[in-house]
Amino acid sequence: MSTDDAPRENVPTGSGPTRPHVYYRDSGGEDARDSPVVLVHGMGGDGATWNRFAQSLIRRGRRVIVPDLRGHGRSGRAADYSFAAFADDLEDLLDRLRLTRVDLVGHSLGGHAATLVAQRRGDAVRKLVVEEAPLPLRPGDPPPVMGAAPSPRELLHALSSIVRHPRAVLAFDRSMTTPALTQFRTPDPAWWSALASVTADVLLVVGGPTGMVDRDRLAAAVAGLARSRVVVVDSGHSVHRDRFEEFRTAVEPFLAGL
Repeated sequence: MSTDDAPRENVPTGSGPTRPHVYYRDSGGEDARDSPVVLVHGMGGDGATWNRFAQSLIRRGRRVIVPDLRGHGRSGRAADYSFAAFADDLEDLLDRLRLTRVDLVGHSLGGHAATLVAQRRGDAVRKLVVEEAPLPLRPGDPPPVMGAAPSPRELLHALSSIVRHPRAVLAFDRSMTTPALTQFRTPDPAWWSALASVTADVLLVVGGPTGMVDRDRLAAAVAGLARSRVVVVDSGHSVHRDRFEEFRTAVEPFLAGL
């Protein structure tokens, strides 16, 4: 890792149970012409899940910011694990770093939080990549059913990830699991209405039949977004981890505007 690639800041933001500190890494070229890229992990992980992709972006000259969400990694735990609170933390981070135009890439819960930021701050988000974020229910949608059991390959990848990044497992605040699942299982008409506020170019990365994205709601989301495209990779829920090259090949040109 060169001096330019080394994280410049490991500074937490906020404090206390309602505004916990949010740890982040800020790496790559500050003077890069392209927008900074913010990589947001999913529930149960931490920013380390993005290490490989972050380094690939940095080699392309991009500035990359990787937070640990509240209740994850080196960030503080909180009393509030609403999706809105996760998005609040991301907005606070953008304000702290004085970022007025960014590309957001989020996996699962991180993708949902990133989408909320894009809905709130249409002018601040240039590109939005949403990887395997379960889409909210609409009024009248049936309750979600459990997907297929993980394949042996997915279980092996999950186990190896735990071995490589044990801090994420140990630091995860499991008390957020119930409120997160409740929110995913509760219809959210306001989220669907706010899709029209997203002005960013959007790439939806879907993990195939064993992923967590409902196809009917995916079609509705595409219809509700001004500019979007879908990439399907038969990988299960964690495309960037289990099919890295396919993820990189789809996402990097999109972020570059190609």
